[in-house]
Amino acid sequence: MENNDVFPIYSCASPQQVLEHLKPLVNFQKEGMSINNLKQMVEERLVPHLMKYNHPRFFSMFNDIPEKGAKFGAELALEYNQGVTDWYVSPGGAMLEKLCINTLCNLFGFNPGSDGTFMYSGTYANQEALYLALHWKAEQEGFNFAKEGLQGFDNPEQLIVLSSKDAHFSLKHAVRMLGLGEKNLFTLATDENRRIDVEQMKKTVDKLKEKYDIFCIVATTGTTSTGSIDPVIPISQICSNIKAWLHVDGAYGLAYSLIPEYKDKFSGIELADSVSWDPHKQFGVPIPNSILFLRRGEDFNRMFLHSDYLYREGDIEPSPGLKSPPSTRPFSALSLVTSILYQGMDGVIERLKSPLIAIKEFYNYLKVDPDIDLCHYPDTGIICFRIKSNRIPESQMNDFQKKIYDSVIAEGDCSISFTEIDEVAALRLVTVSSNSKSTILKKTLSDIKLIAKRIEKEYN
Repeated sequence: MENNDVFPIYSCASPQQVLEHLKPLVNFQKEGMSINNLKQMVEERLVPHLMKYNHPRFFSMFNDIPEKGAKFGAELALEYNQGVTDWYVSPGGAMLEKLCINTLCNLFGFNPGSDGTFMYSGTYANQEALYLALHWKAEQEGFNFAKEGLQGFDNPEQLIVLSSKDAHFSLKHAVRMLGLGEKNLFTLATDENRRIDVEQMKKTVDKLKEKYDIFCIVATTGTTSTGSIDPVIPISQICSNIKAWLHVDGAYGLAYSLIPEYKDKFSGIELADSVSWDPHKQFGVPIPNSILFLRRGEDFNRMFLHSDYLYREGDIEPSPGLKSPPSTRPFSALSLVTSILYQGMDGVIERLKSPLIAIKEFYNYLKVDPDIDLCHYPDTGIICFRIKSNRIPESQMNDFQKKIYDSVIAEGDCSISFTEIDEVAALRLVTVSSNSKSTILKKTLSDIKLIAKRIEKEYN
């Protein structure tokens, strides 16, 4: 089993048990305690309940522990506790972030004049992208959205966003925060491999544009449930035809565009008006580490807010905080920079390739397994499948998959995830870490099958 029983993934305690175990940590006293006693308490009370992302059978989410170079940068950032949004708060931090963004723009092949900003998460990056799209739309109609808001539009109820039905739920957060509401977010059909169906999209757009004003279309390069990559080039052409902003949510998948063999899958990302990315998902850098890129760097001007003590108008020094709302945020660029320097680009690419190779080998293994129903082909490092059963009627198969998942999680030997695809329940395995190996995936499947056999006996 390749030594994956050395330590548990987590304690497997119930929420109530975790709560009771952690209570002493918030029982604050007048007198302080020694560092040694504090360490012991945290080790005993908290650490058992933390998910061990470096476990070889952690296959549930987009998480990994910091790699060596990233850890060095994170410890340095913590030691100096730099605010990096303004030159006067951290000259080195502000400038390094600027240089890092410029280098990343080149690395991903974005056009000259592109720019970016570090953010707390992909959710916030998607929100800002939609805000900028709406601001851009307002400018086309001759007013400043920052000053007039939605009331500047003659018919704001007609403003809509289009995205894949498999797009991340943060888009719902975005339309809520913008005051548009979920009713202004329309979803697009997907093909057999969960990518936006371009032909169906054209028909949908032709129908919707008669009644609505489509100001933004979102493509996803690495959907959350299946890791599928939407075809960006034809979607960008549709955006151009109807004068809509194109946002690419690459929070999970964008990193894989750095792999030469995968680059063609991401063709067209340089055409997007905005692109979001989460280095903390595959690069082994600490959370938070997210970035929003813009094709036209000057579009960030729509975010600018000056004050009398910070971000003063006319200052020539770099102020990264002008490009996004937080006026205080961590020095995320440092751990990303030190990680890439330590690994080298060849090392980074090998790190990215390893889990993709594992999932492809596992997919080929599943294809010939008579007990498995595959839900899609893996564009990236995610595979969704169902366990078959001749004894259980189709009406109960969703319940069967959920019970399998619950039992796997309760036993704690491995961590998988659960999703629904068009209301069909599926088991989901994610490979992010370079620890991911097809042999361990196969062993995990074997254990899942044993659990499924046991659960199957509960059905009449």
